Amino acid sequence: MNEDAVRFTRSFFDGSKPVAAICHGPWLLVEADVVRGRTLTSYPSLKTDIRNAGGRWVDEEVHVDNGLVTSRRPDDLEAFGSKMIEEFAEGIHGERRGRMAEVREMAGERAADPAGARR
Repeated sequence: MNEDAVRFTRSFFDGSKPVAAICHGPWLLVEADVVRGRTLTSYPSLKTDIRNAGGRWVDEEVHVDNGLVTSRRPDDLEAFGSKMIEEFAEGIHGERRGRMAEVREMAGERAADPAGARR
């Protein structure tokens, strides 16, 4: 696996950016160690790898898990493309948005009370 591709992929998750993968694309997500605790779909031959990496595999045309859009095969492209555009337009989602808001809030508290940041 190309380590630059793995790092690039991981950076999208670290940055709370939406991600889309179809067919065998989720193999890169497994390699980047970002499927643990997530539900996703893929080409059926990846089911065991996704489960072994801590993910939950489902057989659905398209599945969304907190900004991660996945689909199984080229026959699913229409639904995949529509959902991907929708999710990308929304930007940061649910739990990710909540975490980012917490981080911003903590940063704001520290900026307002620099001494409190050192307590």
